[in-house]
Parts: sequence; C-alpha cells; structure tokens
Amino acid sequence: MTIDWFILAPAAFFAGLVDAVVGGGGLIQIPVLLSAFPQTGIPTLFGTNKVSSIAGTGAALWRYARVVKIPWRLVLPATAAALVGAWLGAAVVAWIPRDAMRPLVVVMMLAVAIYTFLRKNLGHVETHEPRPGDLWRGALFGLVIGFYDGFFGPGTGSFLIFGFVRLFGMDFLRASASAKLINVATNVSAISFFASHGPLLWTVGLVMAACNLAGAQVGTLIALRRGSGFVRQAFLVVVSVLIAKLAWEMLQGL
Repeated sequence: MTIDWFILAPAAFFAGLVDAVVGGGGLIQIPVLLSAFPQTGIPTLFGTNKVSSIAGTGAALWRYARVVKIPWRLVLPATAAALVGAWLGAAVVAWIPRDAMRPLVVVMMLAVAIYTFLRKNLGHVETHEPRPGDLWRGALFGLVIGFYDGFFGPGTGSFLIFGFVRLFGMDFLRASASAKLINVATNVSAISFFASHGPLLWTVGLVMAACNLAGAQVGTLIALRRGSGFVRQAFLVVVSVLIAKLAWEMLQGL
C-alpha cells in the first residue's frame, strides 16, 4: 500500500492548526483519509483520524491551560459526562440511521451561526463567573454533546464552544480552551470504540499525530496572541464551512 505523505502530513498539520483555534479539524482530515484509502473501512479511518486528532487536541489543551483560566469545577464534570455520552452515542449508531441527523444538524448550525453573527459582542468578554447549578448543567451539557459526538460527530467542537459562551458566560478564548478537555475525552472514547470494531492504521495515525501536534502549537499561539475576537471570526468561518459541507451531502443524497 502506497501512502502519499505529501498530502496526509500537510493536511494533518493544517487540521491541528484549525482545531486548536476553534475545532473542525475533522473537516480536513477525514476527507483526505477517505481519498487516500478508498478501500479501507470507515471505522478504521475514523479511528485513525481520532488517533491523529487527540495529539493536537491534547497539546492545545496543555498550552491553553498554562495561560487561560479554565473553570475546572465546571469543565471536569462535563468531561466525565461527555465520556459516557460518547459511548452511548456510538452504541445506538446501529439502531438509528445517522443520515437522519444531517438536516437537523444543518438547521442547528445555521441557528448558531446567525445568532453569533447578530450578537456582535457575544464571547468577546466573559459575562459572568460560574453560578450555582452550573456544575449539573455542565454535566448535562457534556452528556448531550458527548452523545452527539459518539453518534454523529461533525461540529462537536463548534457546539461545545457556542455552549460554553452562551450557557456559561465564557469568552471565546476560554470556551475554546475548555472545549479541548472534552474533545480529548470523546477522542479517547472514540478510539477505544473504533479499535474494538476493526484494526486502525497506527503508522498513518501516529505520523499524522506528530504533524497535527505541530499544527496545534501554531494554532494555539495564534489564538492566544489574537484573542477572543479572532477566535470568534474563525468560529464563524468553520461553522459556515460545516453548514455548506453538510448541505452539499444532503443534496447529493437526494
């Protein structure tokens, strides 16, 4: 099997860069993997994508945590719940057609994009500290997003960031940093699930992980230097691309 590293390596680097800022690295890596390995099973490629992604996400989390004040009391219960939700979501894939989710997700992403665009000051500054009850609301939020990630997946990072901004008063930079911990947890859950359902391309995944990690270092540095306003702009771009991708897939299925 010939592996085109000149395509896979740059794609992993750019995916790590984008994912570190605002999520959405899978939009880059998964199509490249599908193109490079057309005869390989979907669980194998999705699991390989997660092996690559977790390196960059983990590195971004570590770097953010050194500079950004992450509300651990809120984020840790949400992360634990997301881990459970991801397993539950993956478990029901066989019962419910995943394609049924696509129209709903497009509508939800459109609502997120329009709301964020119209609220010019949304996420520029933190609006309030964690409040009583946020721990349980955070756990429920993590469970729902984790379930979605295990079941369908596209836009998980965007939903996490928007939820942390809108529901818990964070600015976009802190929301992006907080989302990374949940992303790491759901990636671990996904890798475990996919590895138990078929072999992963470990060599491909680990080489891409190194490139993804390098991209994450660059992306995190840019986000920290440019601040919440830049993350908000990048968020809108990624959400718009995701909407276009999902809408195109829906039209192709008609």
